[in-house]
Formats: sequence, structure tokens, C-alpha cells
Amino acid sequence: MQLKDSVMIAAPQERVWAFFTDPHAVGACAPGLESLEVLIPDEKFEVKGSVGFGAVQVHFIATVEWLELEPPERATMKAHGTAPGSAMDATASLVLRASSPEETVLDWSAEVMVSGTIASLASRMMGSVTKKLAGTFFDCVKRELES
Repeated sequence: MQLKDSVMIAAPQERVWAFFTDPHAVGACAPGLESLEVLIPDEKFEVKGSVGFGAVQVHFIATVEWLELEPPERATMKAHGTAPGSAMDATASLVLRASSPEETVLDWSAEVMVSGTIASLASRMMGSVTKKLAGTFFDCVKRELES
């Protein structure tokens, strides 16, 4: 599944960069996040959480690793997660550009592959649930950065 979008954030580019590269700041906006542990600062962290697909609630553990950090403009990360009988691999990128000194355009993309029980049970709902979670996440990010 491929996702991408652009988000205008009323905050300076350096502030947006600092937020997105701080796992605890981003984690505060991640729907379903239960815990986050930094394993290697500025390199790798582990998250535990849950996500619902209709009546099915899935608990997962994922390791997230930065592949590329080019402050304050570009970052790429990969994630590998597991849930009972399922696995998820994702690569996500963000590109920041200042549209003015106080506004930043965030272009983001993600490629997500899910296999196992979740993929077979929730395949029809996966796209809409993922888009809803992304919307909730970016609404929170905007509130945090624009306040």
C-alpha cells in the first residue's frame, strides 16, 4: 500500500524538523501508541501499540530505524513490526521546505506491506483505516506545532 500527501504547517522549518525527529514528540501524536523506547539515540527506537480494524483490535511491536537524516530538509525511516500471526514492513520519507519563514510544507510518503492474519482479515479496510489514522496523526501534529 502506498500513501502520500502534503501538509502545510504554520511553524518554521527548523521547529518542524525538531518535532519529526524526536520520537517522543511524534509518539505523542501517534494513534494507539502504548509505549516508546529509544534504543539508540537519533538512530533506532521501539514502539508498542494497537490499531483497530472494525471489531479486530491488533496489538503490535515495531522497531523503527532512521535510514537518512538531512537536517532540516529530508528524512527516511524504515519500520518492521509484528503482531500475532502477522508482520508489517514500512518505509517512510518526509521532505520539508519553507514556504515562508513561519510556514513549512511537509511532503510525506510511505510504502507499507502487511502480511499474515491481519492482511487477510482486514484487507478491505486497511486503506481507509490507514488514511484515517494518518489524518488523526497530522491533525495532532499541526495542533502541537502551531500552538
